Amino acid sequence: MYLPFLLLLALLSPALAEDGPGVRWPLPEGRAAPTKPFAGSEIVISASVRTAGAIDSLTWNGREFLNSFDHGRELQSAASFDGFGECLNPTEAGSGHDGRGPESTSLLLSLRAGGGRLRTRTRMAWWMAPGQTSRECPRGPGPYASPVSDTVLTKEVEIGAHGVPNAIAYKATFAVGRAFERANFEVLTGYMPPDFARFWSFDPGSGRRAPLSDGPGEQPLPVILATEDGAYAMGVYSPGLPQTEHPDAGYGRFRFPAPRGPEGNATVKWNCVYRHGPGRPGPYPFTCYTLVGTLEAVEAGLARLHAALHRTQGPR
Repeated sequence: MYLPFLLLLALLSPALAEDGPGVRWPLPEGRAAPTKPFAGSEIVISASVRTAGAIDSLTWNGREFLNSFDHGRELQSAASFDGFGECLNPTEAGSGHDGRGPESTSLLLSLRAGGGRLRTRTRMAWWMAPGQTSRECPRGPGPYASPVSDTVLTKEVEIGAHGVPNAIAYKATFAVGRAFERANFEVLTGYMPPDFARFWSFDPGSGRRAPLSDGPGEQPLPVILATEDGAYAMGVYSPGLPQTEHPDAGYGRFRFPAPRGPEGNATVKWNCVYRHGPGRPGPYPFTCYTLVGTLEAVEAGLARLHAALHRTQGPR
């Protein structure tokens, strides 16, 4: 009853776009692109029909911050359940089978955009299709017969959050369709061009950044990825991280200098991850913030955002 109810709500709710015949998007070629001014330019976040409403472009001052090579990159949300990784891995932008193609296995249910805001509801695809296996997932996605999962993602994105003009709030609610023993919610991840080669951590308490190793993996401080000259940078912050149960995790950074696939297919990424123990079907809401600009502007924005949230919410 859970998924039919969600689909019925999607059909009855007013929206600018719905998946299927008669899709209408605010911009030509199936795009929605909210904007807000910042530092003499505009921050533009752009979602596309190709990625079922996931954000596949973010620009400022003429620079693209995202790598949208396939349906697993972008600026998007994903989850995994019960320790199976890619085997049970709902992914907003689509499946691994979608590759570099123009369509997504994920099902867009609704979309609204305007005034520097974006809101979408998407039934997320399984990254591994039924019957598909890989080195990372030799068992395939188990008993699931559909390439589309039973997890519905609602995201609300706002540029200029809490009075910080280069801060983008990303509120993600995962409506999970069945019980689980444990879950990893990759609330937000950003795949970026490889020339964002400098990794930094940022300490909200001291307001200072420090060089960060390649890892790979998670650590407890917000992460910034920047170009060598510091002219462009992107950072991530969430007031709920690190979680008390996972004090050494929450913010990941990764460098993939030569991944499998076409030559030149390098990328770097950061992520904002929450973990949950045994859970029932239902909504799981989280908020992460990403900031863009110069390295100095991102550092200053992180400090302002931390102060604003600390005043609003008080010490955790």
